[in-house]
Formats: sequence, structure tokens, C-alpha cells
Amino acid sequence: MTDLLTRPPFVEDPTSTATTPPPLPPLPPNVVSHRGGGDRRWPRRVAGGAAVLALIAAGGTAGGLAAERYADRASAATAAATGTTATAIAVTEGDSLAPVAAKVSPSIVTVLIDGANESALGSGVVLSADGLILTNNHVISSGGTVSVRLADGRTLPASVVAADSTHDLALVRATGVSGLTPVTFGTDASVAVGDTVLAFGAPLGLEGTVTSGIVSALNREVGTGTEQLTGLLQTDAPINEGNSGGALVDTSGNVIGINVAIATADDQSTGNVGVGFAIPAGTVATVVRQLEAQSAT
Repeated sequence: MTDLLTRPPFVEDPTSTATTPPPLPPLPPNVVSHRGGGDRRWPRRVAGGAAVLALIAAGGTAGGLAAERYADRASAATAAATGTTATAIAVTEGDSLAPVAAKVSPSIVTVLIDGANESALGSGVVLSADGLILTNNHVISSGGTVSVRLADGRTLPASVVAADSTHDLALVRATGVSGLTPVTFGTDASVAVGDTVLAFGAPLGLEGTVTSGIVSALNREVGTGTEQLTGLLQTDAPINEGNSGGALVDTSGNVIGINVAIATADDQSTGNVGVGFAIPAGTVATVVRQLEAQSAT
């Protein structure tokens, strides 16, 4: 692979006796990736030895079942923690983030795909009381039987409504449900580097997980092989495989992004190193409107 990053020359300090390696370069703006294969890895290496990983817990049947076992152990605790709906809240620096978690958690689901040769697990957010769910396209793109596990532990059959591979978003509808709590979306203008954020989803199948961090950067660009995901938010909130399609929210509980990928130390690693990406709310809102219009025709 051609390395597209121009590195500054390394100049060793003549007064030092130690050999110091050059600093790691920043993640380049043109990360090339690929969504093929059962594990949804984007395995091409990028400058500095980093790699980009799609946040879907998937693989062979065994991998899917392992994620399911994690999910089963977490579901009872999740249901107990999300039994009530919180009202609108605002959190200032130094306040507990628990009210944010309580408000948003009922609106987060786990999306399960059971295919002939593999199983996959991602996350999603509730868009309507009657079961319209938003997730990433790469969560559902492998095909198979779709189901959605709600925050209260119920698992419901679902179907794909519409998908947009260019922006890596998809709509799924759970059947036979009402009274769900939709998320609320923030605006891109309200997001600034340094803002506290929380990430919601099912990393490694551990449903009901909430982590926190900050907005690390704006307008990042990550390649998907044939398309470029642009304008992404970068965050250091820990997100991992299974967080795909989950929410990145601000301290008012508004969704400011949909988790989509992380950078890893190399193409053999799968863990978070503090560099994650989310599709911003403005892009999400536009694509959702288009997908809803598409599904209505």
C-alpha cells in the first residue's frame, strides 16, 4: 500500500546518548478501508502503523454466540437500570453524568443479525415510539435474520427498511412494539472540541454500556474503500466492536453523533486506543429524512 503521509525528517539530538524514535504521525485524512469479510474489519494499514476498525462484533458463528453470551449476562442488569424515563436534564462540569445515562439508555438498542454462516451484533438508537431504529449500514449489510433487543431486555423481530451505504446508515423497524422512547438530536453547531460526551452501545456484546470522554476533533475523514465518510467527530470516549450504530451524546442527553469506527494500534489489534469516530447529527438527520422518504415510495 502506498503511504500517503509526508513525515517530517527525524533529527536526533546531538547532546543525547539515547536513540529516540520519531513521534507517531497523526491519523491521515484519507484512511482507506474495506468492508469485506465476516468480521467487518477494515484491515488496511495506514500511516504510523494504525488501522481503522468498524465497530461491529462479528465473525463466525462462534464469535456471534460469544457476543450473545455477553449480552445475555448484561441484559437483566440493563433492564433494571433503564426501567424509567428521565426528563430533560443539563449537566455542567463537575456534575454526575448519571442523569444523562438515565435519560438516554432507554433509547439504545442492540441490533442482532443471524446469517447462514455468521452472526453479527451492533447497536442502534430509537427514532420513533413504534420501533423505527437507526443503525450503521455495515451492521446489517451482511444479510440474515434481523432482531432488536430493547433496553428492557425484550428481543423483537425486525426488518431492514432502507439503507445508505455512502453515509453508512440504515433504518430498521422492530415489529409488535409501541411506547418506545425516541432519542433527541443536537445540532452540529453546538459541538466543540473539548466538550464532554458519552458513548452508548453494546461493546463486545455488553449491552447497556456507557462510557465518557470528550470531543477530540471535528471534520475527520475516513475512507470506506469506495466512499469517504466526511465531517466525522473524533472522540476519546471508549468505544469498541459492538458500538456500531450507538449514540454519542452531549451532557444534555442529545445525540450529536452515531458511532461508526475506531483507529487501532495496528491491523492485528481490535481494542480502543482513544481514537473513535462518529457520524455527526446534521448528516444523520439529513440521511434519515432521505431514507424515510425512500421507504415511503
